[in-house]
Amino acid sequence: MADDVIFMVPGKEPFGKEAFAATANEMKNVVIEGTSEIQELKVLGEWAWMRNRLKVKMTPPNGKPVSRSGYTLTILRKSPDGRWVIARDANLLAPDSHES
Repeated sequence: MADDVIFMVPGKEPFGKEAFAATANEMKNVVIEGTSEIQELKVLGEWAWMRNRLKVKMTPPNGKPVSRSGYTLTILRKSPDGRWVIARDANLLAPDSHES
């Protein structure tokens, strides 16, 4: 991810790399399983965007699994070393309909 990355998720203010890392650290013992299905991908020079369908199941230690699914819209930027990095990400995952 880019140093100036911005993530957008429902119910929260946009956040950057530091907040993402803090949340990831809090979830280090959570088992995460998921699938990703790219719906659209367009490359425009040094920029690209991708619409993606995600399904994710997260199981905390000694906890009940939580499943979420939905779409993301991601903007990627080519870094000077040639790697593609996430610049912006809008995550619209919601609880799966079969869960209460």
